[in-house]
Amino acid sequence: MHIFRTLLITSTTFVAMGTCVAQADDSVKSRTTARQAPKQYVVRTGKSKAVISPGNAGQPELISVSAARRPTAVDDIGTSMTIITEQQIQTQQRRGLADILTRQPGLNVVQTGGPGGSTSIFMRGNNANEVKVRLDGMDINDGSSASGMFDAGQFVTDGMGRIEILRGPQSGLYGADAMAGVIDITTTQGQGRFKPFVRIEGGSYGTFNQTFGARGSKGRFHYNVELSHYRMDGFNNIPSYIERAYHADRAQRHEGNRNDNRGANIRLGYDVTRNLDLGLTARLVQANNHSYSLYDLQSEALYGDSGVREQTNQNEAIVRGTAHLVSFKGLFDQVIGLGYMTNRNRWTETGTSYGSPVNPDPDYYRSSRLKVDWHGTFNFRQYGQLLIGAEHFHDTFNTSHMAASIWDSGYNTSASMDTTAGYGQYQGNWNHILYGAANIRYDANSRYGDHVTWRVAPAIHVPGTGTIIKASAGSGFHGPSLYQLFVNQVGVGYSEKGNPNLKAEQLIGYDAGVEQKLLHDRLNFGATWYDNRARNLIQSSLSIDSSYNYNYSYSNVARARMYGVEAFLNWKALSTLEFNLSYTWTHARDETDNTELQRRPQHKFNFNTTWKPIKDLTFSGNILYTSGWRDLPVIGTETCSTCAKGHGYVTIDVAANYRVNRYVSVYARADNLLNRQYEEPIGYLQPGRAGYGGFMLNY
Repeated sequence: MHIFRTLLITSTTFVAMGTCVAQADDSVKSRTTARQAPKQYVVRTGKSKAVISPGNAGQPELISVSAARRPTAVDDIGTSMTIITEQQIQTQQRRGLADILTRQPGLNVVQTGGPGGSTSIFMRGNNANEVKVRLDGMDINDGSSASGMFDAGQFVTDGMGRIEILRGPQSGLYGADAMAGVIDITTTQGQGRFKPFVRIEGGSYGTFNQTFGARGSKGRFHYNVELSHYRMDGFNNIPSYIERAYHADRAQRHEGNRNDNRGANIRLGYDVTRNLDLGLTARLVQANNHSYSLYDLQSEALYGDSGVREQTNQNEAIVRGTAHLVSFKGLFDQVIGLGYMTNRNRWTETGTSYGSPVNPDPDYYRSSRLKVDWHGTFNFRQYGQLLIGAEHFHDTFNTSHMAASIWDSGYNTSASMDTTAGYGQYQGNWNHILYGAANIRYDANSRYGDHVTWRVAPAIHVPGTGTIIKASAGSGFHGPSLYQLFVNQVGVGYSEKGNPNLKAEQLIGYDAGVEQKLLHDRLNFGATWYDNRARNLIQSSLSIDSSYNYNYSYSNVARARMYGVEAFLNWKALSTLEFNLSYTWTHARDETDNTELQRRPQHKFNFNTTWKPIKDLTFSGNILYTSGWRDLPVIGTETCSTCAKGHGYVTIDVAANYRVNRYVSVYARADNLLNRQYEEPIGYLQPGRAGYGGFMLNY
């Protein structure tokens, strides 16, 4: 059953599209001072300094470090982006990365089975595997998955200092998988005195979370270490109408999911000299997810199975070390890095099928990634900056399953690939009116060939008006995963075989917009139009031979167009009251048959407010509206990916934080106050009304 279920889910995915310190890229401090903007601070470490904004909750930061791989004022580059600060994450009490991303413009986040379930991030209507995610300069898309996408299901926000979301093709700087955009995460760097803390939280669905750690600096050494344990037990993700359709009994209706996540986030740094510093970051995740989904209910109702349950064990480690050197009095700034990532996923299904065990032997999915990179920046002062860099990746993949019976022949597939890349970028301005950056990159991959990508991103400041006109254009590509190239699973009545002749997906994208600042920059609003066209999209293919065997594979057949509008308004009404609104309109269609793409809602609206009525008390409120979308039917015989219509929904969340004294803080939050029973995707109920509370002890 698992094989067919996996193939069905995989096929629909492709048919559908068929801290506080702004630092230089790769988590290393920059010695370059950006042009100052109102209400900014200059933070120093040794000879290093970087201009940042205060990071008030709700207000966007003014400095980006990912859009151009160096600290750049957000107003001075045409890239459409969102910056999320550590303070915003803490104020809104978003514990999972998926929770904070789902509220951002241009993104749609889909999670199966509630907390810990598999999570997909769609950006500007593109496929989830076309979004590159980086942590402290390490590329962390999951090479053990079929599509190679990043799964945020078990990624918690502890230790995250800032999240930069770059929308639009970014392959000109970041290579493969940055076809739709980049999500760049930087962990917080410790500064100042030794600051230990403990946070305890409990609430609905058997939630019991514990986090403790310490951050600070001592002389040339700085550190941030955080350990966490998140537990959820008892969430039922099967909608009631599906339970009625399959006549679920009392035990099946109350069978819930359980998730247990243990993690560690570590960031260490040492300033060897005034011009040389070393850094080490690590994130470790060990998670166990027990689930009972609609497909397990179907197995028991339709095929006579009993006691069907699924369990996924995930072990992930991401480690990266860097060395950063500034030479010639700041004229040349360079970084060399070495990173390693490994994923070990084990999937098991228990239960019986007509008296025989269901998949008694687990399926294993393993991957690793080794990255060596270097980049350097020449600072020509008023004549601009020139960035050059090179990267090399070595990726490996293995999937295996032991033969269990004459119906299950087992499989073992291993493969690897290498990618070598070089890139360059020029960034400058003319009379502080015209700003911009232009880059180009060359990638050579051992499996799917060579690719050249580019990007230009100008910004025009209209003098004396507070008006900024932004635009960008670029190309992107996404290479096939090792699974899609080489998977080889053969059983009775079915087979799934990779296609080693797959080509990389390609995209050309444009956007243009205008932003306006008023009331001494307390009011900021704007809108951006974007248009992306993709071709050679990889989708699952199916053929049925004369013996009625189902043969699955992959092919380059689809092309798609995604266009729409992203609009925002940020208003700091008072020093203690802020409002933030965003609206996204997305039109995404498969141009081969003019059908809507799966799981891309057309409208999305998010409203967030932060209010601080007294010094130590902060309230946060959030309203999220998502319109309907096309999806896979889960009841009946239809198998097309867009034959069902998901219902739109509205959720309201509130949170409160109160600092009792310098040592104790208490907080509480309520999610989905309207108790809206909604699914995303179809067939997977999301949590209803829930309450959580806890306290933090710090010194």
